[in-house]
Order: sequence, then C-alpha cells, then structure tokens
Amino acid sequence: MDAQRALLDELMGAARNLTEEEKKGYREIRWDDKEVCRFYMVRFCPHDLFVNTRSDLGACPKVHDLKLKESFEKSPRHDSHVPKFEAELAHYCEKLVADLDRKVRRGRERLAQEVEIPSPPLISAEKSEQLSVLEDKIKNLLEQVESLGEAGKVDEAEALMRKVEMLNAEKTALTQQPQQDKVLMMAQEKKMALCEVCGSFLIENDAAERTQSHVTGKQHMGYGTIRDFLAEYKAAKEKAIEEERLAREREAEEQRKLREREYGNRRRSIESVDRDRYRDRDHDREREQYPERNRDRERSRDRSSRERLEDGRRSDWKCNSSRNRREGRRDRY
Repeated sequence: MDAQRALLDELMGAARNLTEEEKKGYREIRWDDKEVCRFYMVRFCPHDLFVNTRSDLGACPKVHDLKLKESFEKSPRHDSHVPKFEAELAHYCEKLVADLDRKVRRGRERLAQEVEIPSPPLISAEKSEQLSVLEDKIKNLLEQVESLGEAGKVDEAEALMRKVEMLNAEKTALTQQPQQDKVLMMAQEKKMALCEVCGSFLIENDAAERTQSHVTGKQHMGYGTIRDFLAEYKAAKEKAIEEERLAREREAEEQRKLREREYGNRRRSIESVDRDRYRDRDHDREREQYPERNRDRERSRDRSSRERLEDGRRSDWKCNSSRNRREGRRDRY
C-alpha cells in the first residue's frame, strides 16, 4: 500500500486528493525547506541510530523523505550545500559525543573508587601438613571400621566412625578458608568494565556471545557511526586546511619568482643604459683627445660610402649596356 501511495505521489503529486479549496493553502515541501532534516539529507540523522535503546533521542522533529533526499542529490546546488549541512551535523554530533565522554569519565571514576578485592592467600605449609595428617588418619580409621564391620564388631566400628566424623570436621575447618578464597576469586573475575565507544558497563572476560551481542547492538554501532563520521570530517577538514596552506605557499613562491624576474629585467635594463652612456662618454672623450684620429676614421667611413655608391652605379651601367646590346640585336633581325 505504501509503495502504491508513493508511486501515485510521484506521478500525480502529494496534493492529488485535495480539493480546490484545500489546494489554495497547500505548499509542497522542498528539500531546502526548514522543516526538512538536513542531517538526513547529507548523511544520517542521529535520532534514527538509537531507537529503543537507553540513548534513544526520540523521534526527529523534522521531515525524513527519501524522495527529497534524491531530489537534493540531483540538485545543481548539492555540492555547495553539502559542506554547510555536514558542518551542522558535525556540531550536533560533537555535542552528543561530549555528553557521552562526560558519562564515560564519571563511570571510570566510579569503577576506580570501588574497593579492590584482594587476591586469595595461598594455603600455608603448616595447614597443608595438617591436612595430610588428617587424611592419613581418616583413611586408616576407615580401613579399621571396614575390618570391624566384617568381623561383626558393630559397637567398636561405630566408635571409630565417630572419630572419623570428628576428623572430617577438622578437615572442613581447614579447607573452609580456601573455599571462601575461591568465591572471592570468582567475584574478581566478574569485575565490571566500561565501553569507551558507547559508555555501557560490561563484564570483563565475559562470554564471546555476550561481547559480540554488545558490539553489534544499536547503541554501540550508533556511537561508532557518529565517532567514525567525526573522525572522517575532521580529517577532511585538516586536509583542506593543509591544501589551502600549500596553495598559499605556492602562490607566494610564484609571486617571489615573478618579482625576482622583474627585478632582474629592470637591473639588466639599467645596466644596458649605463653601458650605452659610458660608451658614448668614452667616445666623446676619445674624440676630444684625438681629433685627428676621429677625422681619419670619419674620412675612411665617407670613402667607403662613396666607393659603395660608385660600385652600385657601375653595376647599373653594365646592366643597362648589356640590355641595350640585346635590344639592338633584336632590331637588326
């Protein structure tokens, strides 16, 4: 029935059975509405982890809807909202874990204040020797009682049995303390312990079945889920901070290299200007000191220029003469 209702809601909308008057005040819930549980949207809702346990948080006051969760996962705003929702869930889970850790500390202090049961004392050598002597006497008397019974001496046999009973009483008195010590040892083996994950009291060295039942229980698994999420969230946050720090360092390094290149370019430009200035100054100084040498150099440059010009003219004249001769031949033919 629920599956059919969900199918109809998907095809016709949740307001399909409302009248026109009712539809006027009806508003369809969206995943980003305040009444929708953001914890359920992004990961899990802690209210769902401890149902019917001692840590039951009660029903969640907000809406849990699988269709809304699927709509959120398909939304183009999904990636931008996930960090915010996870941060809110982490804050709520940290409060739960903080309360649990206080409970664990109080339980640990209570266990530490309990009187430790002393270990059972060993039987002394003197008591051990007394027990050995009593056992030998009892054995001999029982053999005598058996012989007297076979001989028909009932009265003498009964008298020896009374001695045997007295010796057994002495033996019981000597062995009573070890029996009490055994009870104390058993009580010590049933010493209480505290689960660090969920804060439950356990019995040390308990049966494997009971230990497994606790580990797979809702309360233990619920707090395990919360602690795992917090560890994962904190690790991801630390990783993001580290990546941001490395990115800042890389950017600072690139800026430093860029400044060094700009400084090097400016320095080379300044050095080039200085070289040109020094060269011009040296040239002016040389021209002032050796004017004849400069005049000779200038005449040489002028002569070279005139020679290049004359060579060009002669080359042009030769080309023109050759062209004129070829044209004259063509005219004669």
